[in-house]
Amino acid sequence: MLTSIVGINWGDEGKGRMVDLLSQEYDIIIRYQGGNNAGHTVINDQGKFILNLLPSGILRETTVNIMGNGMVIDLAHLTGEIRKLREAGVVITPENLKISDKAAICLPYHVQQDVLEEERLGDAKFGSTKRGIGPVYGDKYMKKVLRMGDLLEPDTLPEKVEALVNWKNLMIEKGYGSEPVKPEEILTWLREQSSDLSRFICDVTSYLTDEIHKGKNLMFEAQLGALRDIDFGIFPYTSSSSTIAAYGPIGAGIPFAKLDNVIGIMKAYSSCVGEGPFTAEMFGEEASALREAGGEYGAATGRPRRVGPFDVVASRYGCMVQGADEIALTKLDVLSYMEKIPVCIAYEVDGIRTTEFLTGDRLNRAKPVIEYLEGFRQDISGCRKMEDLPAQAMDYIRYIEKTVGCKIRYVSVGPAREDYILMED
Repeated sequence: MLTSIVGINWGDEGKGRMVDLLSQEYDIIIRYQGGNNAGHTVINDQGKFILNLLPSGILRETTVNIMGNGMVIDLAHLTGEIRKLREAGVVITPENLKISDKAAICLPYHVQQDVLEEERLGDAKFGSTKRGIGPVYGDKYMKKVLRMGDLLEPDTLPEKVEALVNWKNLMIEKGYGSEPVKPEEILTWLREQSSDLSRFICDVTSYLTDEIHKGKNLMFEAQLGALRDIDFGIFPYTSSSSTIAAYGPIGAGIPFAKLDNVIGIMKAYSSCVGEGPFTAEMFGEEASALREAGGEYGAATGRPRRVGPFDVVASRYGCMVQGADEIALTKLDVLSYMEKIPVCIAYEVDGIRTTEFLTGDRLNRAKPVIEYLEGFRQDISGCRKMEDLPAQAMDYIRYIEKTVGCKIRYVSVGPAREDYILMED
């Protein structure tokens, strides 16, 4: 079984929580894109963990975890993440963590460039996390990056570093007017940060091919959501990688593999970190109440998330581009304080109503069309079966299921691993 866990909306849907839950059924968990610009929060019997780079399956002793070639890896951040988990008692060895030798390295000058560009853009900024993700992906497609496998070749590494730094200084020093990058500092950073990581680096493609032939079950874990995809998202306010399920086998290192199942994750309401159009956004006290009820602050950045009602238009589109076979609906319990639950059922653009998700400037002009459903007004965090839910909560679930056109299989009613309901057919 090859399954992909993906976000349906703008990211922060609760993918890490669902990967942690479902990973008990899988042998190998693979992160296939992105860097440390977003976080997955996982709460289980070991404690609360925020994972930026490591696959969420690292918290299960029974799984092997892969960081695929589609990722960009900040060595210092990864080293720190591993250290924190070990301090919490999580075992991490080359037996349960493998890093693709083809994954790109996010260097300190990528972070520097990210900061300089956001400062240059001023009010027109993209809302970058300033962690170097855009610059390193840009350099990757210009074939101007180091890859993890380069760390295993110490004799040629200095030459590669010098060539890259000389090229990058054309932008850092002569473009932005900042202090030039020094090759020896980058080389020292690489050697210091890779001292423990080198033993995890391997040919992931060969390993996964063998495991597939053995009949192992693989789960592909995405970062962010469909609306942050570089091609199909709210461009240019997107990530710099493909967040789409179809990219999973490619970013994992096994492009020949075919997915058997795609599980889309979406919240019972909308949330968004960063800049860009967010049609259903709430403001003022209404937004504050939802943000506090849902604890809506970025796992990677701590930034307050923008929030709003469930967006049928965006979610239907997200399900389509992700090819979702089933849905996990998260944070339904958060809505228990609402007497009436707002839902964005359509957009209005230039006086015309539409149920199609828009791109480009039209999306910037879109206004939400809101409908209200009856609230359920009671604590549902203890519910573990469909029949435990109040009728209004079930009505809300079935409404969403019908309007987005995809079956809801899981409903989470709390943050912990066991706080969920498996929906019956």
